[in-house]
Amino acid sequence: MIKRAIASTVGRYAKTYPAVTMLGPRQAGKTTLARMMFPSHSYANLEDRETRDLAERDVKAFFSLYPPPVIIDEVQTVPDILSQVQVRIDENRKAYGQFILTGSHQSALSSAIAKSLAGRTAIADVMPLSFCEMSAKDRKLSADLLMIRGFMPEIVAEGKSPDEFYRFYYRTYVERDISDFVNLRNKSRFEKFMVLLAGRTGQLLNISSLASEVGVSSTTLEEWLSVLESSYVCFRLRPYFANISKRMVKTPKLYFYETGLVCHLLGIKTAEHLMRDPLRGNIFENMVVSERIKQIANAGREPDLYFLRTAKGFEIDLLEKDDDGLINVSEIKSAMSYHHSLLENLKEYIEKWAGDARATLVYDGKSITSGDGIKCLNFRDWNRTSKDSLT
Repeated sequence: MIKRAIASTVGRYAKTYPAVTMLGPRQAGKTTLARMMFPSHSYANLEDRETRDLAERDVKAFFSLYPPPVIIDEVQTVPDILSQVQVRIDENRKAYGQFILTGSHQSALSSAIAKSLAGRTAIADVMPLSFCEMSAKDRKLSADLLMIRGFMPEIVAEGKSPDEFYRFYYRTYVERDISDFVNLRNKSRFEKFMVLLAGRTGQLLNISSLASEVGVSSTTLEEWLSVLESSYVCFRLRPYFANISKRMVKTPKLYFYETGLVCHLLGIKTAEHLMRDPLRGNIFENMVVSERIKQIANAGREPDLYFLRTAKGFEIDLLEKDDDGLINVSEIKSAMSYHHSLLENLKEYIEKWAGDARATLVYDGKSITSGDGIKCLNFRDWNRTSKDSLT
């Protein structure tokens, strides 16, 4: 059993809120974590047709069969049940941790939670495994193998074939979730869109260009992308501009939560193939950025991440504000050897933008401190669960 870093956050929530809602990608381990942490709770899986039908048809009979404390799995399939959860919570607001809810689609739940469970539930984002959750043996794998394998618990724990796992994952979950929320009339165009999207990971997202290549409208593409984001397949990283300026690029960048899915969509099956692929640097950047998302989620915080890019092409890969007002800036490089040229953008940022910024190079080489005092960390050592961990 893999020890999950977010368990302490979920446990803390369960001691102070009547309900805990665990959101995150499918197969990321929400159900396993819930059942491990709350073994005495009754358990209902709303993806089971009979259980779902009972919840929709006779909610009193449902809660008679599955009385609180209860784990209700994939609750987005019957969002109306949350109003009944509210009724039961309000009967005893001090009965904490009575309802453990899981879901894998944000937009299907957000309005129902806002309407019924505001102030009654904490929300925890359960992501694929972070580096700190992996065994010492797994952390020693090459960056290329890690990117191809991805970080889904089932692959890591059971040694399943990544290409096979993500092929079934795509067919079983990605296409199905899209079909559940939009009218997917042409699956071949959607599959082309997914491949093109994977090829743009770590790059500026140009919806119009993508729509032209796929052969659908920009409106349709935005609809597809919205469902993918809500289903925790991909996410957009916002551009940073403290002082709004025409010099700044204001287009977001696109990343996937799982590099294993990116590699599958691009047909990359071996480390040797990935090492030669021109997108290796982009996929490495995706792995590092998604790792930061996991660290933040595990700490029970909201991500406040950005990138910076000027019209002339100057770029900082990742910026994050600290509570004390300082900005952490990170440059991400897939290089396996240190060279002073890797620090050029960080030095320029410190010189021209913010001399008090905490600067870090995250790369595939040895962790050192440069002669300029800039931390150069191997991506496996890059842990920013606290604001002081890089300094």
